[in-house]
Amino acid sequence: MLRTEIGPGLTEQELDAVEARFGFTFAADHRVFLSAGLPHGSSTWPDWRNGSPEDLAGRLTRPVEGVLFDVEHNAFWHPLWPSRPAETSEALRVARTELESVPQLVPVYGHRYLPGTAGEHGHPVLSVYQTDIILYGNDLADYIHHEFAGRSTSLPAHTTVDFWAYFVEGGPGIDVTLPTPFTPYATSAQEAVDCIRMLALERLIGRRHHPEQLIEAGLTALILDVETESLPLLAGLSRSEHEQADALFNQVLDELGLLQDLSADTTDLPWEAARWELVRWWLRLVVNGSLAPGAGGDLITYEGWGALAQPQALRPLVDKTDAYNDWAAIRRGDRDPLADSIVEEAGRLLAGPWPPVG
Repeated sequence: MLRTEIGPGLTEQELDAVEARFGFTFAADHRVFLSAGLPHGSSTWPDWRNGSPEDLAGRLTRPVEGVLFDVEHNAFWHPLWPSRPAETSEALRVARTELESVPQLVPVYGHRYLPGTAGEHGHPVLSVYQTDIILYGNDLADYIHHEFAGRSTSLPAHTTVDFWAYFVEGGPGIDVTLPTPFTPYATSAQEAVDCIRMLALERLIGRRHHPEQLIEAGLTALILDVETESLPLLAGLSRSEHEQADALFNQVLDELGLLQDLSADTTDLPWEAARWELVRWWLRLVVNGSLAPGAGGDLITYEGWGALAQPQALRPLVDKTDAYNDWAAIRRGDRDPLADSIVEEAGRLLAGPWPPVG
């Protein structure tokens, strides 16, 4: 499933030695995973047996260093910390002191981390880039199945450890399992109907939507002269009537004949045809500026590339997204050219055959 070399699993003695050497603990399910087999042969997987001590130590400190980077350069300050000092150097000192007591995050794969909670299991996997922290799975098993086999649970994930939960549930981070953060773009009736169809496909593969998104899609379609019996009802829902949005959206789909036209789940890859159609839509949103390149790249990596068994045709886009999210690029502070490269790759994919070859 992991499509990389798998060496013998770490023994209990080796796991204990790693913890003692670097001063952290693996969660119980992380220990089981690493004892079953040690992924290696790729720089993305931490090699706890033969890897460079400097590399492993750097991976372990990266989450905290990322927070400190945002304290210094992006005015981040956690609301539970003491008042921020005026001098940046003093603010960094206070932040570093506060961060000494936060739960340790332990690298799983690339920028994906698990809390290092000894004896515990079931914590969600987090994707960590500075204070942009994204949920990538309900737990380790769910993450592995989604990232590498496209089979994850539809249950909503939530963070379960102090401090890091703030970024996902109350702070600046985003959760790629949450509704797609695109801005409305339709300028014709056909584009409005296409948007409604894409929202239906997203729901089909298990993605969620805010009621406001369904209502806004209905209102846009109504303004652009799309006609169905239920469309005015959906478009006119007030905030107190948001619980009706899902049912009315279904009626609009039925009246537009879209329910019968949605892709079926007929292959070994869950909702393969629907995911390819959605990847094309997300690429269009990136190209037309309705979806930020980094967010679009993350979404396509999570719901497209990983769920579709990592097709080679999408690999350049994934690599460009990884470059955009790379720690060194973040520290340089200028990722505009990297964002542009994501947009360029999205345009290249859209200009070719679909689904792309390879």
